[in-house]
Order: sequence, then C-alpha cells, then structure tokens
Amino acid sequence: MSPALDELRGLPSELKLAAAAAAALAASLLLPWYTKSFVPRGSTEFVNQNVSAFGVFSFVEAAVLLVAAGVLYLAWARSRQRAFHLPGGDGVVISAAGAWAVVLLVWRLFDKPDAAGGAATVGIQWGIFGALLAAAALVAAGARVRAAGRPEPPNPAADLEWEGPPIRARAQPRRPGETAARPLGEPPPAWEGEPPAAPTERR
Repeated sequence: MSPALDELRGLPSELKLAAAAAAALAASLLLPWYTKSFVPRGSTEFVNQNVSAFGVFSFVEAAVLLVAAGVLYLAWARSRQRAFHLPGGDGVVISAAGAWAVVLLVWRLFDKPDAAGGAATVGIQWGIFGALLAAAALVAAGARVRAAGRPEPPNPAADLEWEGPPIRARAQPRRPGETAARPLGEPPPAWEGEPPAAPTERR
C-alpha cells in the first residue's frame, strides 16, 4: 500500500466524509444535468439529448468544480500534516464552500443555460439533484468537522515570537564646557587649522 493512501486512511472520520462529499460533487458534473430538446435538420420531430455540466460549462459549473477541488486539497493537505490556519477553522470553511455550491446549483435550476437554435429548449435532469445532495453533504461534513474541534497541525513558524531590532542606548547630552570622555591610553585629538585670535583688552 502506498504511503499517500496510508495518510488518507489516517484522516479523521469527519474529514473523510468531507472528502467523499467533495469527490461526489466533482463526479456529479459528469452526470446528465440538462436535457436538450431540438429539431434536427431535415426532420420534423423533436429529439431529446442529455447534456452533462461539462457540455454547457460556464462560470457556475466552474465554481462548483473549484469548490470540490478546494475541499479535496484541504483534506489531502491535512493528511500530509501541512500546517496552515484558515479563518474560522476547517469546519467553517468546508461548510461555507458547500453552502456556496448549494446557492449556485439552486440558481442553475431557474437560470438554465441557453440552447443553440431557435427551436431548442433546455430542461433539468436528475444529475443536478445529485450535485445538490453532494453539496448538502459537504455542509453537514463541515459542521461535523467543526463540532469535533480537532487541533490543526502545529506550525513551528507561527510559534516563534517576533523580536524587534536591538534597542540602542541613547547618548546623554553633554553639559556646556564638558568634553566627551575618551578611553584610557588614547592620545588627545591633534589641533588642526589656524589658532584662534587673541582676545582684545578692555579699556
């Protein structure tokens, strides 16, 4: 048995459920989502044709596929003990992804894709209801992950405390007439330049 399969088997049951729901959601895109009724050229009778989500691929179908891929990657990353933090935790993110997929699919029930040809119509097939069921299972799996409350893998980089730059000692201001102290054994600085003018005598 491969090590990757062993790591996936070691996942908690709630994350396995989320991964299974995401895989079912991705596989549902291959099922017949729509039925297209049209009149072929040279014929006077309507023909019904089943169309999968990939047959009318648009933003909605791409977003549903992205949701499934994201949850599958999350499950794979946790099986490899990848340390990263998600806002709200894994359960909240998985439930939000499933809820977003449900919204997209319900929207697709009413906003069906356009059919090519003036005499063609598009109806709903059973495959889209399978996708709705998988998305709802994803919401439930996210709730189970959140209820389990398992800690995330430790992140050593996040545990290190940030230390600021070293604080330099501020030099104390010198009083008037006070010269700066110099180390013992160091010769005094040599005089350079013209000597100062002699002070004038007072009358």
